[in-house]
Amino acid sequence: MAETVREVMTTPPYTVTPGTPLRDVARIMRDKEVGDVLIAEDGRLRGLVTDRDITVRCVAEGADCSTETVDRSFTEQTVTIGPETHVTEAVRLMREHSIRRLPVVEEGRPLGVVSLGDLALERDPRSALADISAAEGNNL
Repeated sequence: MAETVREVMTTPPYTVTPGTPLRDVARIMRDKEVGDVLIAEDGRLRGLVTDRDITVRCVAEGADCSTETVDRSFTEQTVTIGPETHVTEAVRLMREHSIRRLPVVEEGRPLGVVSLGDLALERDPRSALADISAAEGNNL
């Protein structure tokens, strides 16, 4: 069983700059089959945008996602974790902050993402969440 976040995180992290149009971010999510993209500037993590962020902050508000940029839709106060942190700390942080994804950073630089699905596959492979997360075409 994995001990550290590095052993369960998904790599590479997909990153964009704050000025990237939301349409391009959504295409990355579709093409890479992920539900989040990290926002980085000068190689440093600035935040995270999820498929839900795009839906709620752009589409639902009637914004033009081909011109609206990610800097108006991402979560800037992102909880992060280090790669050598114990997996139980990732679980604790997700519970405490009611989040499903944790960017993994080292000295402010994004290395990967650990998701609730990653942890379910590792800790409880027979759970419904693990089954859903392991299904082909569902790396969200």
